[in-house]
Amino acid sequence: MLSRMDILRLFLGSILVIGVSGTTSNVNQPRSFFVFGDSLVDNGNNNFLVTYARADMPPYGIDTPSHRPSGRFSNGLNIPDIISEHLGSEPVLPYLSPDMTNEKLLKGANFASAGIGILNDTGFQFANVLRMSVQLAYFREYQERISGLIGASQANELVNKALVLVSVGGNDFVNNYYLTPFSARRRQFALPNYVTLLISEYRKIMMTLYESGVRRAILLGSGPLGCAPAEIALHSSNGECATELQAAADLFEPQLVKLVQEVNAELGDHVFIAANTKLMHHNIITDPQAFGFENSNTACCGQGPFNGVGLCTPWSLLCENRDKFVFWDAFHPTERASRYIVEQMVNGADEYMRPMNISTIMYLDSNM
Repeated sequence: MLSRMDILRLFLGSILVIGVSGTTSNVNQPRSFFVFGDSLVDNGNNNFLVTYARADMPPYGIDTPSHRPSGRFSNGLNIPDIISEHLGSEPVLPYLSPDMTNEKLLKGANFASAGIGILNDTGFQFANVLRMSVQLAYFREYQERISGLIGASQANELVNKALVLVSVGGNDFVNNYYLTPFSARRRQFALPNYVTLLISEYRKIMMTLYESGVRRAILLGSGPLGCAPAEIALHSSNGECATELQAAADLFEPQLVKLVQEVNAELGDHVFIAANTKLMHHNIITDPQAFGFENSNTACCGQGPFNGVGLCTPWSLLCENRDKFVFWDAFHPTERASRYIVEQMVNGADEYMRPMNISTIMYLDSNM
């Protein structure tokens, strides 16, 4: 891990290159960007699948220029879109999109699919989704396609220099272990042993990415599982976060950081970066007013207690000012909350991003 002094030197140096605005788009030309994972980062792949996990109806996308749903589980942009802004690039397309032309391929691709987890049995209730094994298979197919366009050597270089984002793990608790009081995984494992299983399977995903040529990958944590409006509606009468799910996140997050440290040590490089999204969310959930929010336990769009029951649909209750809400629907952040999260990913200290933030990554890689 970089020492605090190393990070300070890098930060001071990066100010000269990046400027005080904190954006990274001026460091170099936009690099390719690849996204893997679940609904937090899916930007439309599930639109092309026969699945129940979809965000293809209003009011999803209500705050985009078109005011139309795109498959993102947001009122506007999601986390990958906002990272793309910092990279100085347009959002990458979902890999299944028919608009994924040769030119678009060179910018990267989003392979994420709502409902999936680390484990293959996570999200079975959503029917046809792109499990991580399928996403990784599509990534290999992607590499073959661009090799045909620009040659194998340049294709390898494109992937080596790309930034990768992975969001996976939350569904393994919400839509697997805690899906029912007597789920198969709960009968099979005590919670600590289940987390150990998830971490061991996550290691396999990381190594597959590395063997595929990935050299910079940000891994999002599980987030504040028990604080989602859906879980509060199920487990709380006073708006407090659900304790069981919070305990699961408390176990998972530090073990993910430890995994990243161990794998990086084995590889001899800072390939993987752990983003503590649980802590990032914690700030705006526990003291929303300090960050300009008014509500942190009720979904902007939904129905039932805390608007956390069922799906966000055209018939749901809808808040007037989305910028005042942390949660857009029963599980996902509003665009404004996502912007706060990405700000911590770009410029946050090591309590948020270990061993380095995106600004430091961009500075280091611009001088390679």
